[in-house]
Amino acid sequence: MKSINRIIYMFLISLFIFSLSSAQDRRAGANGAPFLNVGIGARSVALGSATAAISNDVEQVFWNPAGVALKDQTVQASFNYNQWFADLNHNAAAVSYNFKDIGTIALGVITFGASDIPADRDIYPNSPDLWPYQIDKASGNTFNYLDLAVSVTYSKYVMDNLSLGVTAKLINQSIDDMSTSAIAFDVGTIYDIGMLNWKIAARMSNLGQDMTFYDFPYGIPLAFSIGTSIMPYSDDIAKLLLSVDAIKYQDSPQSFFAGGELTLLDILSLRGGYKINYSGTKDDGTTWRDPLETTIEGFSMGVGIHYPVSNYDLRVDYCYTSMDLFDGVHRISLNIGVR
Repeated sequence: MKSINRIIYMFLISLFIFSLSSAQDRRAGANGAPFLNVGIGARSVALGSATAAISNDVEQVFWNPAGVALKDQTVQASFNYNQWFADLNHNAAAVSYNFKDIGTIALGVITFGASDIPADRDIYPNSPDLWPYQIDKASGNTFNYLDLAVSVTYSKYVMDNLSLGVTAKLINQSIDDMSTSAIAFDVGTIYDIGMLNWKIAARMSNLGQDMTFYDFPYGIPLAFSIGTSIMPYSDDIAKLLLSVDAIKYQDSPQSFFAGGELTLLDILSLRGGYKINYSGTKDDGTTWRDPLETTIEGFSMGVGIHYPVSNYDLRVDYCYTSMDLFDGVHRISLNIGVR
């Protein structure tokens, strides 16, 4: 057991050091593919995105790959819809299959964007002096914007209480007739301490290539997170889950995510969460203007219905997220598990 613990500690420390060293090579505030930071899954976001230590859930394809590993189920599938602000559509789907002794393999897809956006192509006249930034008036009066991420995850319980996982993903961003792609990886681990369903976890997300637009490179949003979840109360009537994550994005201050879930009769779940120090832009008042805090997301709350039918587990989740600068965001998820 001591040797296993050493391996876990070394793994966590290595992830942390490597994420810090990688972050130093990137320019803060100049990230590509920011859609990768938008939370996926109504349950996950309702928990304040404190998801690092959540296990046996196919939605972890988009969070901590170690949580994808299945124990009691053979197949899981998830479908997620999110009407983001500014009429941006955010959709995601994932499916996983448990190959028993081999491990769990999952596929995930994220789309984020809008279509038929009005284009004012008279801003820059056709002129050779503007090449390669010249805008062709003949290309139409509207344009489309689409972000896409396709991922493959492998996760396995290397011990009864320890799972490891890795995700490889292809990222593509396109707007009008321009596009760019990159390959990135996520790695993670979850360790079950063995009492009160207490788990600790670590993950590193979006380690990969820069994305290039007009010959300018933009790093993708590298992040490192450690988290824990615990179930301090559990009986046949009610279960209480508490979860906390500490996350460091390479271009922003340390943030803390926290959430809770109360499940009644294994059917109805009530959830709530909050992100601390999670902001898009911050001005502490040292400039000419007054102190300004532009927090993107505030509290989240949601509800879930779990309904087992024969060998199937059906779960429908809803989440509302408050936005300080924009209208609130609504998410809906459908999860299907096969035992």
